[in-house]
Formats: sequence, C-alpha cells, structure tokens
Amino acid sequence: MSHTTPRIVIIGAGIVGANLADELVQLGHTNTLVLEQGPLGIPGGSTSHAPGLVFSSNGSKSMTEFAQYTIEKLTGLVGEDGRGSFLPVGGLEIATNEERLQDLHRRAGWNRSYGVEAEVIDAAECLKKFPMLNPEKVLGGLFTPGDGLALAAKGTQLVMERAKAAGVEFRDRTIVTDIEQSGGKVTAVIAGEERFEADIVVSCAGFWGPAIGKMVGTAVPLLPLAHQFAWSTPAPSLAGVNELPNGASRPILRYQDKDLYYREWGDRIGIGSYAHRPMPVDLDTLPAYKPEDITSEKMPSSLPFTLEDFAQQWEDTQEILPDLRNTEIQRGFNGIFSFTPDGGSLVGQSREVDGFFVAEAVWVTHAPGIAKAVAELIATGTSKTDLSDCDLNRFEDMQTTAEYVEETSKQNFVEIYDVRHPLEPRTSPRDVRLSPFHEQQKALGAFYLEGTGWERPHWFEANAALLDELPAEWAAPERDEWSNKFHSPIAAVEAWKTRTAVAMFDMTPLKRLEITGPGAGQLLHGLTTSSMLRKPGAVSYTLLLDAAGGITSDITVARLSEELYQAGVNSNVDLAYLSREARKQTAADPAKWAAVRDITAGTCCIGLWGPYALDLINKITRDDLSKEGLKYFNAKQVSLGGIPVTAMRLSYVGEFGWELYASADVAHKLWDVIWEAGQEFGVIAGGREAFQSMRLEKGFRSFGTDMTSEHEPNQAGLGFAVKASKTDDFVGKSALAERAAAATKRLRCLTVDDGVSMVLGKEPVFIDGVASGYVTSAAYGYTVRQPIAYAWLPNSVETGDSVEIEYLGRRIAATVVDDPLYDPQMTRLRG
Repeated sequence: MSHTTPRIVIIGAGIVGANLADELVQLGHTNTLVLEQGPLGIPGGSTSHAPGLVFSSNGSKSMTEFAQYTIEKLTGLVGEDGRGSFLPVGGLEIATNEERLQDLHRRAGWNRSYGVEAEVIDAAECLKKFPMLNPEKVLGGLFTPGDGLALAAKGTQLVMERAKAAGVEFRDRTIVTDIEQSGGKVTAVIAGEERFEADIVVSCAGFWGPAIGKMVGTAVPLLPLAHQFAWSTPAPSLAGVNELPNGASRPILRYQDKDLYYREWGDRIGIGSYAHRPMPVDLDTLPAYKPEDITSEKMPSSLPFTLEDFAQQWEDTQEILPDLRNTEIQRGFNGIFSFTPDGGSLVGQSREVDGFFVAEAVWVTHAPGIAKAVAELIATGTSKTDLSDCDLNRFEDMQTTAEYVEETSKQNFVEIYDVRHPLEPRTSPRDVRLSPFHEQQKALGAFYLEGTGWERPHWFEANAALLDELPAEWAAPERDEWSNKFHSPIAAVEAWKTRTAVAMFDMTPLKRLEITGPGAGQLLHGLTTSSMLRKPGAVSYTLLLDAAGGITSDITVARLSEELYQAGVNSNVDLAYLSREARKQTAADPAKWAAVRDITAGTCCIGLWGPYALDLINKITRDDLSKEGLKYFNAKQVSLGGIPVTAMRLSYVGEFGWELYASADVAHKLWDVIWEAGQEFGVIAGGREAFQSMRLEKGFRSFGTDMTSEHEPNQAGLGFAVKASKTDDFVGKSALAERAAAATKRLRCLTVDDGVSMVLGKEPVFIDGVASGYVTSAAYGYTVRQPIAYAWLPNSVETGDSVEIEYLGRRIAATVVDDPLYDPQMTRLRG
C-alpha cells in the first residue's frame, strides 16, 4: 500500500465515528473509509435516539474539557436553517435535600476548577429558570449557563458532509464480519465478501464495541444497558413557549435525588430515568432490522418501553413538575447505551494489536471532544487532552471478564446520580485480589478500601490501643462530616510510629513489571528520562514522556542484572505501552529482543521504614543493609530470616528503610519474621491514610492525580528526574525545552492557615477572588501538624502568597509554601 497517510478504517458512523473522520481531516488525514451497518441518515445506534443533554460538571478535568469542546464544535456546525447544532439553554441540577445541596457546591467547585462558569442558586432563582418546578420541593440548584442540548443527529450529518467533501468515503449498510491481522498489526477489515485494506482500524461501534474487539482478541469492557426515556402529552404551561416541535428554551434539568432528568420538547417534557432496575441487553437478541426499515421510531438501539418500570418515576415526575399532573405519558422507549466498570469511556490503542484503536462508551456530551483526542493520537501519537482516566488499557485483566463487567456496570447504572465520596469503595465484588499478607492484616483489624480489585488496608484497628500514648501534638483535629468519611484518627498513630519507631506497609498492590532480554536496557533507555545502562544494583526514579514532552507515567526501575530489570509502574496502561514498544524493538532487531511481564501477582512487597528499621533488620539478616552497605537508590539480593529478598533502598514516606520484594509463596513467613523481630522496637503495620499523609509531607508526586500528560517535568516539580547527563535521545526529549518555556502553571504546595480545615482534592483555588487553579492531592500532615494541599497555580504565584481554597461552597485561607515540608535536606531519608 503506497499512501502518504495511513489508510484508516472507522467502524461506525454515529456521533463519534463521524466526528473522528472530520477531526482527522482537520489534521490532514483524508485517506479514510467509514463503515456503517445502518443507513447513514439514521444509523440506528445510540446517537440516533440520544436526547442530547450536554452537562459539563464532571470530577474529571479531561471529561470537562471534552464537553466544552463538544459545545464549541456543535455551536459552529450551522445547518441550512442558519442555526447551529447546539441549543445553549443552560443546565440546572436541583437539590431536594441538604446532602444533595452540599454536593452541588462540590460540583460547582469542579466547574470552577476547570474553567467552566457555574453557580449554586437558591430555590427562587431555580423557579425563575424553570417555572414548572414545585416550589415546596426545591432547596436550590447548580446552574451552568453554558450547558444545553446537542442536536446530535443534525451535527453528525453536517460533519459527515464536511468530511465527504474533503475526500472521506462513507459506506453504509455494510456489516463488519472480521478484522485481519498479521505480525501483531491490523491489515484489513472484512465485510462479508468485501475486504478493505487498513493500516489503522478504529472501533466507534458504541455498544457493539465488544463484538468488534473480539475480532482482534481485545477486550472492550462495556455492558449495553437499556435506559428509559418518555414524553408527556402537551403540558398547559408550555403552550406557545417553544416555536419548534422539539424545541427548548429553558435549561435542561437534572433531578438526581430521584435518578431523573428532563428537557423541554416543544410543548411537552422529555423524561429520562436511571431509577429502574438495570436492564442488560444481549446483542444477539436485538431485532434484526433491514437498513431500509430503520426509522426514528424503529431502530436496533431502541427497545419497547416497559411501562411497569416507569410507574414510580412518573409519580416522582408529577410531584417535582406539578403541571404534568394534567398530562399523560404519550410514548416512550428503552434506549440502549454503554456502561463500563468505572463509568468512564474506553479510548486508545489495543495492548495486543498495533493499529487497532477504540473510542467506545462515549456519551454525546463528550463525543466530539473524544473524537478530536483520538484523531490527535492517530495523527501525532499524542492527545492534547490527558487520556489516562479513559484509557482502554487501564483495567486489570480480572476487570475485563464478562462477569465483572456486568456486575460493576450495572452497579454504575444504579449509582450514576448518587452522592459518592472520593474514597468510597465499591461494595461488590470484593475480596477479589488479596495480598499474601491478608490473613496477618485481618488479624490486626485492617480496615480495607478497594482499588483495581485489591483489598488495601487504610488503617489497622489494632493500633487504636496506641491512641492513649499518642503525644498531644500528633493528634489530628476534628474534621467536618464529609472529610471525616473513610478517615480514622488511628492514622495519626501510624504516622507517629513510622516517624519515631518503625512500621511495615504492604506495597504488594503496586504494579511490578519484569523487563528481560539482551535489549531490555536499550528499550528502557530510549523510553525514560534517566540512564538505564548503569551498573546492576542501580535504581532510578524516572519518567515516561510522550512525544510532546508530557508526563505519561513516573516509574521506579531497578537493574537487577545485565539483562533483568524490575519496574514499579502505575497501571496496566504502562504495561500496554512497554509491551508494545518491546514488540517493535524485537521486530526491528531480533538480536535486541526484550520481553515485558507483569510479576505483581507472583511477588509481594513490604515497605519497612522508620528510625529503628536498621536495628530491626540487623536481627534477621547477615547482610549489610546500613547506609554504607546499601546506598540510597540501590538494590541488592539479601536473605532475611532465610528468605531470599530483593531489597531496594528507597522510601515514599521519607524515612530510612527499604522496599523488600520476595516471591509470593514465602510472603507469609517474611511478614512473621519481620513482625516478630520488630516487637522490641514497637513495630506497627501502617495503612494507606498515614502513607498518603507522609507522602505529601515529603512532596512526592502521584501520577494521574498530581500530574498527567498535560504537564512537563519542570512545572510538575520533577525536573530532577530528567537527567542532564543523559545525552542520548529518549521519547519526548526534543520537545522538553519548548514545552517548559510555554508552561504557564506550576504544581505548588499549600498549607491551610487555620491548621484544621480539610480539603480532599479537585477544589478550585482563588487568587484575589478569581478561580485560578485547582487542588490535586490533599491530606492532614501529622508530622507538620497542618492540612496540606498541592495545587496547579499560575507561574506568577510566589512563596508566601495568600490564596483561598473553595471547599463545599466556603472559602478556606491557605498559604503558598516551598516543598517538601518535611526533611528538605533529606537527612532522615538518607540515614
């Protein structure tokens, strides 16, 4: 195939696929074919029936940016009627109880953090904006003036016409039956008897995505679920309000306390409900309409309305909108769309097959934004908006099984409008991944929260006995009700004991990869910001960057022998990236082969830290683990109580000690050996709450929270991880200088002035009364005795400046300080 640009085949011509074709055109890629199984005018997927509500409010900065782009793009897509494809009627979320009202303040904070205009308004103002509301029910609302209604079908037709004019080919009534691959790359898309050559295939098939993924052996973890939408008969108070039969002039309305949302539809009200039982859909049982039979009333994604599932919602609707007591349900349908295990979209390239991309589980709100990001990914290798929280590869393998996807996706449907705390774990499934130390931890009264399937102790009830001994200055202040959830005063004891005695932390859930082969060093050297060709025993904290110089992960790499490296990484996204690069290198030069393997489940790790750590370990080893015997950021093989251990001298809590790695089969014994030897030194087990507090006191960053691909190393305070001595090229190197010069914000440390008020993350930061940044991580610092927050703030902000953090609607005074707050000279860490 001789093309100047790759041959791209997009599967699906809904709002995602059509916009992707259009966005590729803007980047100079016109050698594109879009295949659609339905008719182009009304393909019959989720886009064809979407009610079009566009809401910006989202805890994810990326999803907020995608929604903003959707609004901007659709507004500019003007049809023959002279109107755009977006109705900026505004958005209104109402509260009918105090808990929801408080949450609306939190959501308003997200908007302000990410630059979206929003305000919490009182009940009277809500009624002015939406006069049908019941004044006796409403306490207040969140108003976002920029939100509104996407005319999805219209906008999709307009981008399709524009893409066609630029040379993109659209084929409808074409059902994809297979995808060919060779040598780990896609080569063609098969539709029955036809074969379409392809360098890149993008599945934008919506809830049909899993079936397309199966053709190339890639899990697309989403569940098609039916969601009810109904229309009332004409409402007396809407007579003559809207000129168009499906028009709207008042805000889109969300009544989350009852899992309902509403929009005007001419003189009627359209009602959407998440309040019913989850209704998963088996794609094999969908009505098989011929393309010519599909209409706006009759399509595969639109199932018959089940009135019995709507009875309670109709009552709730008539209560909140009393004028609808004068109406009936005119018609309704159960429309299918996609849910995922964590509620996020699925975007990016397959871990297994090069050139196979997906953009699935994307709602209308985010569709043009995500299409733009995927187009950038294909055309330049990087997206301008960070994709880490919607990356297809973020899930662990056990999270992509059909059973897990079904259970968690159904749960996300049920909880979609619930007020959920940032630390709140899922209730089921639990106990899926257990550390080898689980029995010992349970015996110590571990309080577990869940992450990527792992049960992770946040504190240990056994340490409550030490609260009586806790020096007064270490005790944490009382918290407000919201920040007190999933918190325990025991965390203060665990921090105190780590800083003054010795503590064991279970680091097993942190993902570990083994990189082996004659090309292992070359592979890592070319992908990271540090030298990976140092002597065996060297450990490096280093960064993975994208081609544009943005941070895509921070990892810790130990060279254990000539051809063996162990890397501590952040998630399966890193595994996918390193595996893909290893395949490429091996294919290019088989003599320089490298293999990447996830070893997390077969190994364990204990973080042993504190001033008595060396005394403890000397009781159980003949090896020299002193600061001379094992230097900072070095690794060596040792024996602890007869158990082979890889000891790495590093610490994320800022105290002297090691990360101790062993095979999972001997983990139980390793814990007991350390625990028994530590009794005379007051050893305790520590949980994640204390760990997080000490991490922030020490100024250690957390990828995905404190920094993402939006940031370059210097602005994130990680310039030290880009080694000046490394003259060799690495991914992102050439972009760094220009990127750093263009950076307008920096990650700064804040301390709360009153010493007691907590924040939790994602809150806006105000400078001179203007929202100018947002909080990333926050915790109470038990050692420094005040709440700490890290925040992205303008470069102009200086140490000592006063700022305000908005927390649940009130402003908290804080001061910009230099970090780290604890042990800036590194004397304790280095021993």
